[in-house]
Amino acid sequence: MLPLVYSPDYVTAMPQGHRFPMSKFALLHQRLLQNGIATPEQFHCPQIPPRDWLCLVHSPSYVQDFCEGTLDPKALRRIGLPWNPGLAHRTCTAVGGTVLTARLALASGLACNTAGGTHHAFPDFGSGFCIFNDMAIATRVLQQEGLIKKVLIIDLDVHQGDGTAFIFRDDPSVFTFSMHCEENFPGHKQKSDLDVPLPQGMGDDAYIQVLKSHLLSLIKKVKPDLIFYDAGVDPHHADRLGKLKLTNEGLYRRDMEVLSTALALGYPVAAVIGGGYDDNLHALVARHAILHEAATEIYQRFKP
Repeated sequence: MLPLVYSPDYVTAMPQGHRFPMSKFALLHQRLLQNGIATPEQFHCPQIPPRDWLCLVHSPSYVQDFCEGTLDPKALRRIGLPWNPGLAHRTCTAVGGTVLTARLALASGLACNTAGGTHHAFPDFGSGFCIFNDMAIATRVLQQEGLIKKVLIIDLDVHQGDGTAFIFRDDPSVFTFSMHCEENFPGHKQKSDLDVPLPQGMGDDAYIQVLKSHLLSLIKKVKPDLIFYDAGVDPHHADRLGKLKLTNEGLYRRDMEVLSTALALGYPVAAVIGGGYDDNLHALVARHAILHEAATEIYQRFKP
């Protein structure tokens, strides 16, 4: 069975009306179970990571200030989330979830988190709802343990993975690929190893064509020990922060393209859900579930 990662601690209390859809993580878990996409036995629960793991990517002072609630108010405003002990616990648990997802992917060929993709987090500050960079931390943990050397990060969130690009800017062991809407957050882009900026309003067919033009050759070129896939659903036409025009079918085709290409070549994939913003939470959760539906189909096709 496809390994999935979830913790009830992925959710913490938020102020009434806050625009970050915190409850989507629990609702996604419920949907996967209720719709028969997953069974309880498929879910693995992560642990809180040691601070040493966080400090493989982030400055010790930033880690301490955030975890202990002493971060400067201006820095918190840049993150966009109000601090409380629950948020600190939730943030660290989600990082542990992506590390666990990566371990499961190495063992099984494919694994999916029900959170993760905090790609706007830089070494000493957070941004855009991102506090610690989970994919970067998981990369460093597994590299330090000698489980992997070369990593490919495929970031298809609608926003550029600027924090991830900055963290690995001088590191030939990690190749960062970001395909994002050009006229969107962040205003100042970083330089990924490969950036593919897209015009506003791009729809399914054009998007898939662009993705296909890069994906296969990129994976063959990098030859990674592990692929991290950020499957943000904010390229969807109804996403309030997106500016692209993908449909649910387009998201499904995108996820199938990434996962089938990688697994057919024999490369393991650890997938995270990335961004997604909609006042209609049930519609948003349905979009996030597309990743797990596609992964289930691909896993059954290519399972070891």
